[in-house]
Amino acid sequence: MLSIVEFRNQDLKALQNIFLEERKRTFTWQDISQFELEDFIKQTQGEYILTAFWNDIPVGFISIWMPNNFIHHLYVDYNYQGKNVGSELLKAAISKTNFPLTLKCLENNKKAIDFYIKKGFIEKEKGHSSNGIYILFELTKEVK
Repeated sequence: MLSIVEFRNQDLKALQNIFLEERKRTFTWQDISQFELEDFIKQTQGEYILTAFWNDIPVGFISIWMPNNFIHHLYVDYNYQGKNVGSELLKAAISKTNFPLTLKCLENNKKAIDFYIKKGFIEKEKGHSSNGIYILFELTKEVK
């Protein structure tokens, strides 16, 4: 059974592990040896975080910079991908934010790009970051 709750300190370690492991699995074109457990705390500081649980086990999260309705991170444990966890996290995030909702996705992250397009996000522009070319996506209505 899937449930989504606001971030709780007791789930920090599990979310750090998901963040680290899924980044290593996803960003193979980067130097993954630089990724650390502490990155989760640094990269989500001040953000609103929702955690997905599958039978009381943390399996994913979404973090949002609320002042701009900007999704900064959305990660789901590899073993739970394809089970609508990401879709449900997006729906829960939408219920807490306003439109338009935006996010940036690295161009090399094809799986995530396909996911966001399928959910109704529209490419607004491309830009360059230290991690490569990114696409700025925008969502102006409910998730598909």
